[in-house]
Amino acid sequence: MKIIPVIDLKDGVVVHARQGNREGYQPINTYLCKSSGIFQVIDAFLSIYQFDTFYIADLNAITNQGNHDYLIAEVLTRFPRIMFWIDKGYRKYDEIKQLPENTLPVLGSESYKDETISEIKAYKNNFILSLDYSNSGALGAKNLFSDPTFWPKNVIIMTLGRVGCNNGPDFDKLKEFCRQYPGKSFIAAGGIRNKQDLMALSKAGIHQALVASALHSGAVKAEDIAEVSTS
Repeated sequence: MKIIPVIDLKDGVVVHARQGNREGYQPINTYLCKSSGIFQVIDAFLSIYQFDTFYIADLNAITNQGNHDYLIAEVLTRFPRIMFWIDKGYRKYDEIKQLPENTLPVLGSESYKDETISEIKAYKNNFILSLDYSNSGALGAKNLFSDPTFWPKNVIIMTLGRVGCNNGPDFDKLKEFCRQYPGKSFIAAGGIRNKQDLMALSKAGIHQALVASALHSGAVKAEDIAEVSTS
């Protein structure tokens, strides 16, 4: 099981994501890190474990309210040996041709419509797909959820209604994806509470997980990560 820390950026700071209610997200202030600055948050995560991959969601870009391009570029330069998966919402392939080597675009279904998903083919599988769900169902381009020819090897199953809560992952949904598409590598996102959840996900066939709250609260500790990383 590989743990990938999550950083949600909004208005220049790292915020605590909760149930997809982005208007209400507040700056991070936790057991792990009192600062909401992105460099301090990354350093705090690295003080727990030498993670080699991070996920950054630029919430301003996703919601078409500006972006954090300058700040993210500085992050990529300062941490050249870490791979950053970056979700900036809808992006045409021409916009990301010259990305630094230590970044990979995340394309979220919520940012695409059925009439625009054909543009995803231009990426030639060099991206991470995020299939996004709210409490009411799938978000964005419906055809993305039913047509795996658009999918790269790695696919995030993002359950926004469970993000930042203590309700556990959506095991049923994750197990169903693993059952239907055994050739893909699915990544759990939303609701992970502790080592037991991570072990259960691994047993279900999920070998990567996006985690934020459980790291910030100390519910997932360094020894837990070391243990699940071998499972």
